[in-house]
Amino acid sequence: MRPSPHHARRARGLLGALLTSLVSLAALLTTAPVAQADTTICDTFGSTTVQGRYVVQNNRWGTSATQCVTATDSGFRIAQADGSVPTNGAPKSYPSIFNGCHYTNCSPGTNLPAQLSSISTAPSSISFNYVNNAVYDAAYDIWLDPTPRTDGVNRTEIMIWFNRVGSVQPIGSPVGNTNVGGRDWQVWSGGNGTNDVLSFVAPSAMSSWNFDVMDFVRQAVSRGLAQNSWYLTSVQAGFEPWQNGAGLAVTSFSSTVNKGSSGPGTPGGSTACKVAYATNVWQGGFTADVTITNTGTTPVSGWKLAFALPSGQQITNAWNANLSGSSGAVTASNVSHNGELAAGGQATFGLQGTSSGTFTKPSAFSLNGTACTTA
Repeated sequence: MRPSPHHARRARGLLGALLTSLVSLAALLTTAPVAQADTTICDTFGSTTVQGRYVVQNNRWGTSATQCVTATDSGFRIAQADGSVPTNGAPKSYPSIFNGCHYTNCSPGTNLPAQLSSISTAPSSISFNYVNNAVYDAAYDIWLDPTPRTDGVNRTEIMIWFNRVGSVQPIGSPVGNTNVGGRDWQVWSGGNGTNDVLSFVAPSAMSSWNFDVMDFVRQAVSRGLAQNSWYLTSVQAGFEPWQNGAGLAVTSFSSTVNKGSSGPGTPGGSTACKVAYATNVWQGGFTADVTITNTGTTPVSGWKLAFALPSGQQITNAWNANLSGSSGAVTASNVSHNGELAAGGQATFGLQGTSSGTFTKPSAFSLNGTACTTA
């Protein structure tokens, strides 16, 4: 049957409306963000990329039990964590998110490895979600090596323990307390037979923090566990579970490594140096007059002197220097009027503190990351 003009106009109107709807839908699809489904990884060393710049890895190595992680837009969560291992030994895994290179797996666009002397700052942020009915630590790892290696185990591992649940503890033994990034930490030092480990344990659980990775790198340098000529190869954040762990999550993570003329020890110039540490000691206390001599042939513009206070000592006051840390690893930096050290020139500052036990002087000093001789 031949359609009437009325029916024909109606058909054309419906067709036009349909075409308009299709065009609108196409525009919506091209402009609206496409939702990305979470990715679950159960392979032992499986990994995937998130945020276009970080790698999430399952990294199960201490057990044959199943472990799965689900990568999200901002981090990851442990979806399944079967089995357990003894708490007096190594954990069963380290599921984590990282910037840098881990066993030849490098995150997209990373500028790591980077020589420590070339890094000005390395700001990072992390947020964790914790669960009950599990034994674990929440740890941020910083890996350092004398070479720019992208494979295998590095020489020194720095661990920042944001939380620990159960009878687990870092490698080695406690060596004192210090302040890093404006927070107090218990410091542990030791080795696992493959690399040195320097751990900073929070006195209570931290669920998030923004900080500079280089503050902890300076601690390793001041303790002789790294040098300015070494390389930062990766930074990683995740969990070491011993028992269970499903539901633990890194809810957000960011890491940036800024290059510049100042490295872990700050500014440039020769760092050949000599340090004199003259003390006045009494029962329960001491003062120290510290003299830095630039024994090099070029000026030093801006200085940081790193050293480790012996156990039982704590600084209560200082003059002519700014201090980072009051016990354990300490870094003294110049104030406005004494930052320039000409060749052969000197800078002097003073300390006052408390002391228990037999008093001893610090055994080593480094200026801007380079070891000094002692007078």
